[in-house]
Parts: sequence; structure tokens; C-alpha cells
Amino acid sequence: MSVRDFTVSVTPQEAMDAIETHVVEGNISGTLVDRYVRRSGEHEVHVIILEKFYMRSNNRASLTVTIDNFDGKTIVHAVASGGSEGVFFRFDWGAGNNFANSVEAALRPYLI
Repeated sequence: MSVRDFTVSVTPQEAMDAIETHVVEGNISGTLVDRYVRRSGEHEVHVIILEKFYMRSNNRASLTVTIDNFDGKTIVHAVASGGSEGVFFRFDWGAGNNFANSVEAALRPYLI
């Protein structure tokens, strides 16, 4: 499991769009599993779940990204999991880190 937290200078919607474009439409070849959005006044939360097959671990990795602006700034929380090889062996050959790092790459121009 790999966890990343970022603060970005764009809205939650713009951050979600950048991540989705980078992971799904870019060279990451991820798949969008689900998207969930809630808005209340000026505040919003976006949750996206992505997955990708990694040959090196012979397994699918999952990436769950939560983006909100409840504190007046846009916070991104990304968790990659499921990239380990086998049932008992939890070493993922870097698949989780790689998938979580794709969020940072997508948001690099907006990182605060």
C-alpha cells in the first residue's frame, strides 16, 4: 500500500480531470472503475477509483483518490493497494508506488 497527500492550486474538479486524463488517457493505461462527487455550497468532494494491471506483480493495482476543498484549499489523498504478488506475499515490486506517483505526476504543475 502506498499513500500520498498533496495540496494543489486548482479546484477539486480540475484536479480530478487532470488525474483522470493522465491515468486513463495518458500512457499509464489505467481504467476508471468509479467516480463519486458530492457538492454542498462551495464545498465539494470527489472520489475516483482507478485500476491498472501490472505485469511485474501479475496483479491488478487499485488507486483510490479523494479530493476535497473543505478547508478552503484543495487537498488530494491518494491510496494505491492490491498490487502485491500472491495471497500471503505483500511485496508489490513497486506497483503501488508507481500508481500513486502517477497522481503526483498529473498534478505536478499545481502542487503547492
